[in-house]
Amino acid sequence: MVITDAYPWPAPINDGAAQHLIAGTRLPDITLTATHGAPVTLARYQERAVIFIYPFTGTPGHPNPPDWDTIPGAHGSTPEAEGFRDHYAEFQSRDTEVFGVSSQSIDAQRAFASRAGLPFQLLSDATLSFADALRLPTFETGGVRYLKRLTLYVRNGIIYRTIYPVHPPQSHAATLLSELTTPAG
Repeated sequence: MVITDAYPWPAPINDGAAQHLIAGTRLPDITLTATHGAPVTLARYQERAVIFIYPFTGTPGHPNPPDWDTIPGAHGSTPEAEGFRDHYAEFQSRDTEVFGVSSQSIDAQRAFASRAGLPFQLLSDATLSFADALRLPTFETGGVRYLKRLTLYVRNGIIYRTIYPVHPPQSHAATLLSELTTPAG
């Protein structure tokens, strides 16, 4: 377990749980409810996209799930989403859409998106059907299953890169953006 001053919670480890998400893997044809607009089927999305998958965003005044502070990689969803928010225009200028996916309810996601001022859509996989179809890594606490943090670069519904584990979450968007060095053309 790694804890640093810049990231005071346990860092995730690469447990190999995403090694099957290789380039060329097709996303499942599952429709997810979106925080605004029509539902989204990522398998049918015909452009480039970054899909950041995160476990949970807290609600002010409500406790985190049990043992959250001790679970490697659990903390950081809010700063990760805010990083994508802050760099959203730059991703757009590189013809790359951003989506966030978690197993939280669409109501919880809408409330978070409103509080955080997110310009991109969050997608709810509350039934974990998308996660289970892709065999995404998960963890459990308090009798609830959560998605582990990972990121997929996709185009035309096909994965061309997987980043797992994601650490540190607060600078993840900036790191990804630096890898997209020139606008797409």
